[in-house]
Amino acid sequence: MSDTNELVNKLMQEVRRGTITIGVLSLLKEPQYGYSLVTMLKDKGVEVEPGTLYPLLRRLEKQGILESEWDTNESRPRKYYFLNTKGEEVYNMLCEEWKKIVTSMEGLIGYGGGDRNGND
Repeated sequence: MSDTNELVNKLMQEVRRGTITIGVLSLLKEPQYGYSLVTMLKDKGVEVEPGTLYPLLRRLEKQGILESEWDTNESRPRKYYFLNTKGEEVYNMLCEEWKKIVTSMEGLIGYGGGDRNGND
């Protein structure tokens, strides 16, 4: 792999880390367990390793954004996570901020098919 590809991969990891929280919160309006989140995110084109997801879920729960409950009715117990009232509020605010960022970045990058300086 070239140095440029390696650099781009590292930079993209930083971008993904900054957006994964919104993606996870978007799926927790209904209770979900960890593996279901990994699968749902993957289906939407967002690859997340369990080793990344579970620490994020624990951190969000500790911050009071998520709640969890164990379901022991199945042969294999599962911990389900869901947004609480504070989590819904945080999610909505993050979405508004995300929209502002997207608008700003579109203005910087430009999508008119021109070069990186916005020239057509």
